[in-house]
Amino acid sequence: MKIGEYNIETSDNVYEPSDDSFLLAENLMIGKNDKVLEIGTGTGIIAITASKIAKKVVATDINYDALEIAEKNIKNNKIKNVELKFGDLFNPVKNEKFDLILFNTPYLPTASDEILEDDLNYAFDGGNDGRKIIDPFLNQLKDHLNKNGKVQLVQSSLSDIKKTIDKLLGLGFITEITASEKFFFEEIVLISGFL
Repeated sequence: MKIGEYNIETSDNVYEPSDDSFLLAENLMIGKNDKVLEIGTGTGIIAITASKIAKKVVATDINYDALEIAEKNIKNNKIKNVELKFGDLFNPVKNEKFDLILFNTPYLPTASDEILEDDLNYAFDGGNDGRKIIDPFLNQLKDHLNKNGKVQLVQSSLSDIKKTIDKLLGLGFITEITASEKFFFEEIVLISGFL
């Protein structure tokens, strides 16, 4: 598939770039000397987009198929400053700090009978209240940000946007909704936080 100037391969086991991906890609707040972390890179489209501005991008995913597709897309688009790492949330970057952390979170409230039986489930499954991944992410966030660091995360109105904003404010972030898109059953928002 062609996304902007990039040719992006997809796979049945990897989240295909969609409205939430584009909302993030079109509103990135990156400085040219920034070291950027993207959690849950999927096809790598956000990491590739970020790499055009940032000094370095580290992109992680818990889905091994996603990392294989991302690696192909990075090579096919001749990107040199993206490093891929396998693992959950901040585990692959335990002792590293970044200027900007990006995350298109798995935000859908998911009942046990809605869980997919393959790795694609990681892209969607937010647990019963949609916050199964968001809350642990927020709890570890500050440990991985440099002074004056930033975070940008995508979330749905189905998973309590106010709770995320309140949590970020409590952690000392100046917080704003940078962009949003309304759908018939939810609103997708891009939340940006600044230390």
